[in-house]
Amino acid sequence: MSRVYNFSAGPSMLPEEVLKKAAAEMLDYEGSGQSVMEMSHRSKVYDSIIKGAEALLRELMNIPDNYKVLFLQGGASTQFSAIPLNFMNGSNKADFIITGQWAKKAFSEAKKYGDAKAVASSEDETYSYIPKTKAEDFRQDADYAYICLNNTIYGTVYKEIPDTGKVPLIADISSCFLSEPLDVSKFALVYGGAQKNVAPAGLTIVIVREDLLGNARDITPTMLDYKIHADNASLYNTPPCYTIYICKLVLEWIKNLGGLEKMKELNEAKAKMLYDFLDNSKLFKGTVRKEDRSLMNVPFVTGNDELDAKFVKESTEAGLVNLKGHRSVGGMRASIYNAMPIEGVKALVEFMEKFEKENA
Repeated sequence: MSRVYNFSAGPSMLPEEVLKKAAAEMLDYEGSGQSVMEMSHRSKVYDSIIKGAEALLRELMNIPDNYKVLFLQGGASTQFSAIPLNFMNGSNKADFIITGQWAKKAFSEAKKYGDAKAVASSEDETYSYIPKTKAEDFRQDADYAYICLNNTIYGTVYKEIPDTGKVPLIADISSCFLSEPLDVSKFALVYGGAQKNVAPAGLTIVIVREDLLGNARDITPTMLDYKIHADNASLYNTPPCYTIYICKLVLEWIKNLGGLEKMKELNEAKAKMLYDFLDNSKLFKGTVRKEDRSLMNVPFVTGNDELDAKFVKESTEAGLVNLKGHRSVGGMRASIYNAMPIEGVKALVEFMEKFEKENA
């Protein structure tokens, strides 16, 4: 069977070049006589993999020297607890902008540990836009402010980083990780689950300013203390070794393409193709305000639940899979992450044109 175009929001497509290289090295990684899957994380061979992945990430993202890169487990959702345990430790306050389900879950988790406040929300319009805020909206004695940079379910993204004044800013970047350049220095911490744009499920990457480490609450579990992981170079316990290896291959792939500026150019071309069709379609309609549209996740509807279901069924049969929208919103959603080739978006648009002619 030929490979399908996988529009899943995560786990999602990986570059074919990466999959082929991993397959070629499955039984013997670079003459070591063993697979990375069975390699000791304390070995010299694996040490070169994890250090190589960090060096590539630092290069591609231009991460300042005063930031630590942590390769962790537990998924992005574990950070919902780890962040307040590590950082809600001064005034015991944290401010949130609620732009979707993931920011809302992080907010709910933080409320267990202190005074968490929602300073803005787009829930009034089903999270179809990014709320506008200004520095004075944030409590200037808050320990941190929190945003989800790209909202996977709802297809919105911050085009400008909000001004929080002197309040340190933390961002979940899971679904826009490595999709375009990002000024890490504007944040106290950014993090993301790898399964959308970086690697298979199992790895979470945290990039944190090192002067903020070392103040975790006494009750913080050892495995949620960022300083412990930083002091042990992400090797306090066995890391997700194979996922980090795939991450390194993906980073090499991005570098060979031309880096994050080139990645952004390719992503903008794919998104423009799909949004241009939606804006001119008589059947399909995008659900996000134009100024807040994501390059990564594109939700759309026909306005008829039965027609939506028919579209999902027939598109799947045509080799365009995982286009069903998130269960909380319905409709359709095309996640067009880095690894989605432009040919996949072309195939989707052509299928939508055909479907519209047959069903409008």
